Amino acid sequence: MDLQLQGKVALVTGASVGLGRTIARMLAEEGCKVALLARRKALLEELAAGLPASAEPLVLVDDVTDPGAAERTRDAVLGRFGRCDILVNNAGASRPQQDLGTEAAWLESMEINFHAGRRMAHALIPAMRAQKFGRIVNITGQDEPLAINAANAPNGAVHIWAKALSRALGRDGITVNSIPPGRIHSEQIDTRILPTEEARRAWVEKEVPVGYIGEPEDLAVLVCFLCSPRARYITGQVIHVDGGTRRYSH
Repeated sequence: MDLQLQGKVALVTGASVGLGRTIARMLAEEGCKVALLARRKALLEELAAGLPASAEPLVLVDDVTDPGAAERTRDAVLGRFGRCDILVNNAGASRPQQDLGTEAAWLESMEINFHAGRRMAHALIPAMRAQKFGRIVNITGQDEPLAINAANAPNGAVHIWAKALSRALGRDGITVNSIPPGRIHSEQIDTRILPTEEARRAWVEKEVPVGYIGEPEDLAVLVCFLCSPRARYITGQVIHVDGGTRRYSH
């Protein structure tokens, strides 16, 4: 299937490693021009060097939690490409807490997991509205409260905000969707959450019906489809990519 992404301009945040890196690479392989945003310059430059020349990669080194990052990013992307068709809000982090957690931890998690992506989207929406096309995909996380995790509340906030945004922007040709990953091999999963092979095997045995931990490509293919013109009637959705881990049907 031709996803009709040739020449579209995509901005991917948190693009230096893991899911963001794979999403950016796959969008570039589908014909997108890509802007790569993260804090680690060397990793971004390494990624950019391996992309097709047609991607014309733009490396942006910034911290999405900085209040001015969204405007700087918007100006850089529009300044280089003249448009932005796709925003993938991938920057974020799990924040498990001891006991109730600290005030600072809760505020920091809301900033990185909710406000940063919201600001980025709000900065780019006027340009998307003007061109009558836009795709916003938020890579979030579970909002099932299995334990005290300061990321659960902002994940839920993103899902509700994205649903409202999808209704406000539908007639402008802009779709807004969210993807909560399950356990997928990434820097965060492999070094912090399931750091040993034993821990991974135990998690799979107990929680993952398909019998394995996913690869970043398993999620990136869905992102590419949702970003395409072919996905025009899919908006306001929360689509889990977790190998069947989630127990609820809705």
